[in-house]
Amino acid sequence: MAVKAIRERSWVEIDLDAFRANLKALKAFIGKDGGFIQIVKADAYGHGAREIARIALSEGAVALGVANPEEGKLLRIQGFKEPILILSPSLPSEIPDILASDLWPTLSDPAFARELDQACSERGIKAKVSLKLDSGMHRSGALADEFGKLWKAVKKLPRLEVQSVFSHFAASESDPGFSQAQEEEFLAILKKNKVEAPWLHLANSSALVNGLGKSLPLCRLGILSYGIYTHPGQKDKIALKPVMTFKSTVSQLKEIPAGASVGYNRSWKAARDTLYAVIPVGYADGYDFLLSNRGTVSLNGSLCSVIGRVSMDMLCVDITDAGKVEIGDEVVLLGVEALRAEDLAAVYGGSAYELLCQVGRRAKRYYYEGRRLVTSAPLSRREFVSSDYPDSKLSQIIQAAISQRVNSEEMGELISREILRVFFYNKDREILYRKDFRHHIRFSDSGDSRFWRAKTTLSFTKTLQNGFFTVACANSEAALKSYFKRRDVEYRWLMDTNFELSPEAFSLSSVRINGIELETKLHFRNTCMEIRCSHPALKELVGSEVFYEIDTLTLYPRSSHQLSVFITELTHGVKISFSYPEALPPVECVPVFAGQNKYPRVSAGKNTITVSTKAGEWVFPQSGVVFAY
Repeated sequence: MAVKAIRERSWVEIDLDAFRANLKALKAFIGKDGGFIQIVKADAYGHGAREIARIALSEGAVALGVANPEEGKLLRIQGFKEPILILSPSLPSEIPDILASDLWPTLSDPAFARELDQACSERGIKAKVSLKLDSGMHRSGALADEFGKLWKAVKKLPRLEVQSVFSHFAASESDPGFSQAQEEEFLAILKKNKVEAPWLHLANSSALVNGLGKSLPLCRLGILSYGIYTHPGQKDKIALKPVMTFKSTVSQLKEIPAGASVGYNRSWKAARDTLYAVIPVGYADGYDFLLSNRGTVSLNGSLCSVIGRVSMDMLCVDITDAGKVEIGDEVVLLGVEALRAEDLAAVYGGSAYELLCQVGRRAKRYYYEGRRLVTSAPLSRREFVSSDYPDSKLSQIIQAAISQRVNSEEMGELISREILRVFFYNKDREILYRKDFRHHIRFSDSGDSRFWRAKTTLSFTKTLQNGFFTVACANSEAALKSYFKRRDVEYRWLMDTNFELSPEAFSLSSVRINGIELETKLHFRNTCMEIRCSHPALKELVGSEVFYEIDTLTLYPRSSHQLSVFITELTHGVKISFSYPEALPPVECVPVFAGQNKYPRVSAGKNTITVSTKAGEWVFPQSGVVFAY
């Protein structure tokens, strides 16, 4: 029997065109001036919050709804700037993440509101919040007689802005009478307490289709937008397309005689000679155990029954009447019209919501738009978030990723080791760097035939770490080497080996931060000259990005025949220039750069050579320029 190439053990396909079509169908029920919040909690009901949110926002969603701060934080990491509403109650321990990610928490009690207001006060910020009224579902939210107290308490808190007030239907798809009573109570309580908020919302997608909640400006679109009916009567009101399809492949074909059994505990026995297929998917993949001996799958257009118990990693289907089946044939487990999630869940009295959320736990998701594959999601179902991992594990991930990109474990190990060594030395994970680095050196006659007068002007932007910094000068590489490890040293100058260090030979003519002229104090340490630069005003600037300007005057030996400038830190944008007198022989420039571009621009003018990168280019440490003459 010929064996086809097996694509994957299982995979999930997400039809973004179907999702867009469902949104358009639902929007037809929204009033002309109404809007909607797209619910993307539980990773968009298992569909993938990132891609679902992208489509929903392009269709006019004003906000995204999540269940907890972690889901909202992930959307922020993925780049979404739109309002994100946390629908479930939050914990006090989650307040820092709520504020850091600019999420809108739902408040149901004054105590949490006060804690949130205090946290905002400590940070000097305000937070937008939502209030929830329990109008009859009796889950989360403030009960009717408590809501007035909640509203008044929150309105008194200066750091909280009530942006949203909402409630939730208990049975909008199946009990119109109770739902109408809920809506009337919600509106009455709003009126009684004179509640005013930019966003008032009650209707979920089922309520919207049944004409509920239309007196309010917003609704929340959830399960129906994913193409899942929650009541048989909805099919006559709106046409929806399943967005998710769960697939696998045939991994083995077997035949047993009548009377033989399949699976654990022999729960299924063959009434006839039976041909069956083994599918490499089980309840660990999200195919519910309760579908044992009840479920069906689609194979080459035929519906085939699940026989025997669903195992952790496998299930078996009867293909006796399915025609020609081969190993590697595609199997649809969920998603086609005959295998809609709501119908499959109904077979065992389960929930379509649960089935969607658990499907494909070990499967990659593939997204299709315009009948083209546009992206995919990893097996873990969660986008990579570095804060999920300890340092040691993160280092392993970095090395593995580099090795894969360069297609060499040896090179990956080398590159990652060097990156970690340079940037994370001694577990110092705060990587500081310079921006817009400008260094100009001008030689002129000093009046002494042995020396040039070298005037240097250095400027850059960088985060200030202390209320002072150091400028160092030495006449040997060994002596200067120790200063490259010190984080407080911002400028280093190497003199000639036989040169005696003195303020006459090397001096700071001016040193400024944000235009503030700093005080300087000179002292000698071993064979080095250190100049401490400080000012009382710097204490207020520590931790902020500041502009450094350092001007020096140096006697530089004419016998050296070369001048070197080194980049000792990660730097964003570099310009180094050297101006020299007519008496100097022709100057040759040799740049040695590591970073985004190994070949910076070299331009020559009259008695000046300039080496520069583009403003946005990174230059790595150990780069530099040698001017030889």
